[in-house]
Amino acid sequence: MQPEKKHFKSGYVAIVGKPNVGKSTLINDFMECKLSIVTPKPQTTRKKIMGVLTKEDYQIIFYDTPGIMEPKYELQKYMVKAAYSAIENADVILLIAEPFEPPASTDKAFLEKISHLTTPVILAINKIDLVEKDSLIPILSAYSTQFTFAEIVPISALKNTNLDLLQTLIVKYLPEGEPFYPPDHMTDYNERFLASEIIREKVFEFYGEEIPYSTTIEIEEFKEREAGKDFIKAVIYVERESQKGIIIGKDGKAIKHVGLIAREEIEKEIGRKVYLELWVKVMEKWRKDRNKLYKLGYK
Repeated sequence: MQPEKKHFKSGYVAIVGKPNVGKSTLINDFMECKLSIVTPKPQTTRKKIMGVLTKEDYQIIFYDTPGIMEPKYELQKYMVKAAYSAIENADVILLIAEPFEPPASTDKAFLEKISHLTTPVILAINKIDLVEKDSLIPILSAYSTQFTFAEIVPISALKNTNLDLLQTLIVKYLPEGEPFYPPDHMTDYNERFLASEIIREKVFEFYGEEIPYSTTIEIEEFKEREAGKDFIKAVIYVERESQKGIIIGKDGKAIKHVGLIAREEIEKEIGRKVYLELWVKVMEKWRKDRNKLYKLGYK
C-alpha cells in the first residue's frame, strides 16, 4: 500500500506584542535570514514585514508587526494600525510576551480587543534565558487566567530555545490549502525598502536617546548598473535643524560612519557592490503630520 500523503497546510500568522519583546528576532530565526531590522531600542519596526516560509507540507506567511502601544502621535497610530491590520487576515495570532512580569495593561487591552475573534492565539513567552525557570510558573498562570490561549510556549528567540516546537504548533492550527506563493518567494518588499531599513537600523544603533525616533529614510534613487557599483541616494529626514547637526556630526564624521556600516550591510544583503550617498534634510514634525507621513511612504 502507498503511504497516505500528508495534506498541505498554508496560512497567515501575525506576530504581535509590545515593543521590544523580540518579534523581529523571532521572524528572522524562522526565516533563517535577516528579514526585519533589530536594535535594542523599542519601536524599531514601523511597518508590517512579510516573510514566507515554505516546507515540504506547509507554507507559513509570517507578518512581523510594529509593537502594540498607546499611540501618542500620527506615526504611532499608523504603527498600531499596521499591527491590527495583520491580525484581521491572520489564520493564527502569535502573541509574544516577556517573562519578567504579569500581563501589562497594553497586553490586557490587546487581549480584550481580540476576545471576539475565533482565530487561535498562541502565546510565546520570550527571553526565558534571562529568568529562573521557577519564576515562569506565576507568569504563565497569570496569562492563562486572562485569555484562553490555544497554546502557551516558553521560548528564547535569541538562544533558539523551543522554536521548533513553536513552529510545529503554528502548523497544527493552520488550515489545509494550497500554497499562496511559489517555494522561492520569501518576502514582498524590494531592495529599495531593504536599503532604507538597513540605513534606519544603523541610525538607531549609532545615535542615542530620541534622535532615531525623529528620523526616517527615503530612497531618492536606486540605480542598478551592469558595470560598476549600484548607486543609492538616500535622505535621512529629521524634525529639527539641531538634529541635522547631530546626524552629520563634527566634520561629517558621524554620517560617514553610518554610511560606511550601512553600505557594507546593504552589499552583504543584496550581493552587489554599492555606492551609497547619504543626505540629511529637515522635515518639521513629520511624525505628527498625516500628509507628510503619506508622502514618506507610511500609507
